[in-house]
Amino acid sequence: MRNELYFTTSPWFILACLAVGAAYAYFLYQPKPFWSKSLNVGLAFLRGFLVSLLCFLLMSPLVKTTQTTVDKPKVVLAIDNSESMKNLPKAVLVKADELRQKLTAAGLEVAVQTLNPNNATENLSDLTFDQPSTDLSGLLIGLKNNYEGRNLTDVVLLTDGIVNQGLTPTFNTYPFKVHSVGVGDTLPKRDVAIKNVVANNVAYLGNQFPVQADVAANGFSGRAANVYLKQNGRILDRKNVAFGQDDAFQQVTFQVSSNTNGTQHYVVEVEPLAGEFTTRNNQRDIYIDIVDGKEKILLLALSSHPDVKTLRTIIEKNDNYELDVVLFGSINNWADLNYTKKYDLVILHQLPDHFGTGNDAIQKFLQRDNTPLFIVLGNQASAQSASRLNQVVRINAPNGQTDKVTARFNTAFKLLNLDADKLAVLEKLPPLSVPYGDYQLGAGSEVVLFQNVGSVRTNKPLLMINTSTTRKAAVLAGEGIWQWRLEEYALNETQVAVDELIQKTIQLISVKEDKRKFRVYPLNTDLLIGDKVSFETEIYNDIYEKTYGQSVKLDITSENGKRQTYNYTNADGSSRFELSGLTAGVYRYTATTSLNGGKQEQASGEFIIKDLQLEALNLTADFGMLRQLATQTDGYFVKPAQMEQLIEKLTSQKAPDRLDSTEEMTELINRKWLFFLLLLLVSLEWGTRKYQGSY
Repeated sequence: MRNELYFTTSPWFILACLAVGAAYAYFLYQPKPFWSKSLNVGLAFLRGFLVSLLCFLLMSPLVKTTQTTVDKPKVVLAIDNSESMKNLPKAVLVKADELRQKLTAAGLEVAVQTLNPNNATENLSDLTFDQPSTDLSGLLIGLKNNYEGRNLTDVVLLTDGIVNQGLTPTFNTYPFKVHSVGVGDTLPKRDVAIKNVVANNVAYLGNQFPVQADVAANGFSGRAANVYLKQNGRILDRKNVAFGQDDAFQQVTFQVSSNTNGTQHYVVEVEPLAGEFTTRNNQRDIYIDIVDGKEKILLLALSSHPDVKTLRTIIEKNDNYELDVVLFGSINNWADLNYTKKYDLVILHQLPDHFGTGNDAIQKFLQRDNTPLFIVLGNQASAQSASRLNQVVRINAPNGQTDKVTARFNTAFKLLNLDADKLAVLEKLPPLSVPYGDYQLGAGSEVVLFQNVGSVRTNKPLLMINTSTTRKAAVLAGEGIWQWRLEEYALNETQVAVDELIQKTIQLISVKEDKRKFRVYPLNTDLLIGDKVSFETEIYNDIYEKTYGQSVKLDITSENGKRQTYNYTNADGSSRFELSGLTAGVYRYTATTSLNGGKQEQASGEFIIKDLQLEALNLTADFGMLRQLATQTDGYFVKPAQMEQLIEKLTSQKAPDRLDSTEEMTELINRKWLFFLLLLLVSLEWGTRKYQGSY
């Protein structure tokens, strides 16, 4: 450490400081003293030095401190501890340990790093090769970030080069040399494998759905094998595939249906053939969510109309909706309608009309469970009758009087995530026919679209939504949206804006609110082996404020019926419960707690733990990539038998130590020792004077 003194004023002022100190001491000690002359001179010197030093500090001198540290060159031994390296010979680990010891003896700092940062160990023989995937790029980028600003010069990468996650490491640049040690066999193995399985994530109860499997074989020319689709050990379907050449690829498609709702676990498996290198890749798991029915929507229309066709087209674009359309003009007997069917949303088009057509039928459909309502008015609709059906808007309009208006999006509307720029096209679309009159919004209603009359931008609502009442509802006060879709396509060759507006409006008013006071759910329902399952707990009082301190019992049941029970407390700031170590499969959970003096509440659901078997899909070592990586970083590629040569090169071409210097500029007055020096001078002078009988 080196200190240097700098002045913010001219150094010549030091002479003035000395002169002030000398003058002060002279006039203070010039009279004949009560003590000896030598003591008087000494006291005068102390006082003069003290005053000069104080004057010097008034000049605000600075001290520059330079500190230099030695950063030795560092080497990281990065070991691929994935499952594909499980058969790594012990002799290779012994050589890797020798490399570490010899580099340390040569004055290098050596650290060991694996794919799992938490799997660090000093004893290489204790390494566990159990990582389900290999991300070499992530490993090297992690070293780059962790050693930023430090003298990391070389990384020795011990791997087979098989990458099945993240980017190929050759796509990145690194501030250190990568010396790759290639292990494994670069020759393709004699093997049969399920390379990929494609299926829908969601299917509907009772419907058939396809499951497509890609089967690859190497070294089994002229052979055949059976491919099975299984569930719970039971064979659902079987296909036979023949391999016409050594490197063969076949696609197999199964058609399957399920009569059980919830997540179903299927297995695609190809029978093992004699002489296979491994059978770990002979099967793949599939998890399909079987949904019990779609959301049911009833569209009641006064008569056939292009808007009805438009609404039907927009709604049926969503596979989760099941739409029934009833035209009152084609019904001979109202009693023939199916009033027992439960709907999640009722849409009224041009209803109720001026003549009360089908009012009794409408009331029957709306009487059950506050079914959400979407009213689309028009020339034949009665605005007064429609106002009595909803709490969104009251329209006072003379029968038969209409107006032509275009739409303008309300940018202050935030209940839906709508793109204002995209919806700007609405002002260019043909006008709708709306009731002419006075519009009064109900309490809690929000405007989605305003009316423009010609070039006049009014505050009259065109599309309104109310989600705060017991029956959620929306009102579109006009007919002619079929023209909107046609014109939007003519302008932009898309129908995105209009379709998205109608779809999101329907989704908002038809979605079911969760009024439960006790909720337990996993933050992620689709996990991989090794991931932690995190459960979030929410408990509410009667006015839906979060409460804490309750004991929760959590039962986890695997698909084979094995149950595990856990207990935890829902605490403020610690409402999550985590567990790990679960094997692959579908798990169902049930959480229970006591609320309001003993009332039992329950929450349930399911989640999936997947085993992707990435390490079993590719068994051929990639030395070409390792050579390229070493070349790009000015490193060396060696095989385990050549590790002695690598040790010799690393020790003979050892990078020099790096000197890191840090500089700090501070005011001299901030030094603590200076305070004690001033205190010593004052105390010594004052104490001597007092001892001699003076003040």
